[in-house]
Amino acid sequence: MKNNLSNMMSLDIFISSISDSECENIMSEITPLKESIMPLASWDIFSQDYNLTLENLKIESDIDFIKLFAQKAHWKNEIDGIFKDQDFEALIITDINQKILWVNNGFTEMTGYTKKYALNKTPNFLQGQNTLPETKKRIRGKLDELKPFAEIITNYKKDKTPYKCEVKIIPLYTDKVTHFLAIEKKVV
Repeated sequence: MKNNLSNMMSLDIFISSISDSECENIMSEITPLKESIMPLASWDIFSQDYNLTLENLKIESDIDFIKLFAQKAHWKNEIDGIFKDQDFEALIITDINQKILWVNNGFTEMTGYTKKYALNKTPNFLQGQNTLPETKKRIRGKLDELKPFAEIITNYKKDKTPYKCEVKIIPLYTDKVTHFLAIEKKVV
């Protein structure tokens, strides 16, 4: 170790005593040694892949929960079809009267409200000053039609920060509509 340290110090002294062009020649020969940094770059790639894998597992877990709920409620909807090519942050299941029965963890991350707080409320608690009355009226009308639809609405986080949210509502049915599924994501 002591030898390596004195060699490095000698190299520093040597490099400082040569011309710039000589230094560039030496550095070009040393440059391939920088490739030894690759394990750190590999770790970065692994870390990104690991985080993506965790995110995908959360999504799969949420969809699996909805499938279990669908089995118990005897919904005739094709759940896999609902989520095909869907990008979402929050999922909400309400009864026919729009009372919240379940939200995923993404709901809490997106809104700041806990699952416990959201249960038995309607999603109206997310609305506020900049939520347009026309948008609320359109949503009510589309819910009454009992058909899938999408709408963009201004909602509010727990800390009162407004955010635009794309909401896709899918009626869930047996012989008649019994529940609604809201698939939500923030939009810019």
